[in-house]
Amino acid sequence: MVRAYEICTRCVMDTTDPEITFDDQGVCNHCHDFEQVTKPNWFPNEEGNQKLQQIFQKIKTFGQGRSYDCILGLSGGVDSSYLALKVHEWGLRPLVVHVDAGWNSELAVANIEAIVKYCNYDLYTHVIDWEEMRDLQLAYLKSAISNQDVPQDHAFFANMYHFAVQNDIRYVLSGGNIATEAIFPKAWHGSAMDSINLRSIHQRFGQIPLKNYHTISFFDYYLGYPFIKKMQVVRPLNYLPYHKGKAIVELQEKIGWRAYGRKHGESLFTKFFQNYYLPVKFGYDKRRPHLSSLIVSGQMSRSDALSKLEEPLYHPDELETDITFFCKKLRIPRDDFNQLMILPNRHYTDFNNWDLYQRIIKNIQKFVEKSTGKKSGAYS
Repeated sequence: MVRAYEICTRCVMDTTDPEITFDDQGVCNHCHDFEQVTKPNWFPNEEGNQKLQQIFQKIKTFGQGRSYDCILGLSGGVDSSYLALKVHEWGLRPLVVHVDAGWNSELAVANIEAIVKYCNYDLYTHVIDWEEMRDLQLAYLKSAISNQDVPQDHAFFANMYHFAVQNDIRYVLSGGNIATEAIFPKAWHGSAMDSINLRSIHQRFGQIPLKNYHTISFFDYYLGYPFIKKMQVVRPLNYLPYHKGKAIVELQEKIGWRAYGRKHGESLFTKFFQNYYLPVKFGYDKRRPHLSSLIVSGQMSRSDALSKLEEPLYHPDELETDITFFCKKLRIPRDDFNQLMILPNRHYTDFNNWDLYQRIIKNIQKFVEKSTGKKSGAYS
């Protein structure tokens, strides 16, 4: 029996988000949150340009007499690639950091090389210890939670932030942006930065110690880095009229960058996780929040988004090839993979996590902001 979902009348989010709500017109809470909470912090206009120039002035002032004035994380995806191109045109001097977690596609490697060569950047590549990454990813698969991308995501940001602090570089530039990532159901995942949760899962299911895998503690993430080390994460694309389709065309024309055909196609793991593991095991189609973000930011019509959702996530031949590669890479038999796919689903809160500490720090933040009348810029 096919389950009938209720779909938002403005975007394409549906009741696969268990916490979704709809108003009398069928518009979901994600759309309302975008208008009321997110949009006031989005500046794709002249005001954004002015704010961006002020940020650039601070970055350039900080960088006087230094080899670099900022750090830029580069995955090879559209957002980080476009940001890398713009940063070059803006005249900033970033140290470009790429974290190789073992799942780069050949196209991602080629795109990164093209960007670095065109912009004449210095590139630092940190290669994650594969045995540790493999053990951690297998632990996550055994945990049967939805967010299997945490081992990669945490490694990307942890290493970039550690590198910034170790090299006394205060500004970290991120390609994260509202235009393409405004909507995401919180019920689907926990925070990728929750090292308490990561350690808890690995302690339960891991086989070897994580000696070289860097994590960020709750203290460092919320207090140590932003207040003691004065590190700031800046998302410049939130101050531009950033349009994903136009960004791809510009990248192609200027540096010969090549498109992946799907979001996060730069990572073979993320491609498989988002297009097979999540929809098959949990019923989550991450195209829905992505397309919904493009709808509310004015980059796509709802009808076009619905048409996109009609397209298959995988073609059968491609899926079989990717499952075979996935099992070979993790060194597990196909039967073991099949068993992992039918484990009872768990939620990240079934393991130790930082949610209580996060609520406490957020309440303190709200109290301070209310008392001082100033909004804290320390947290995104």
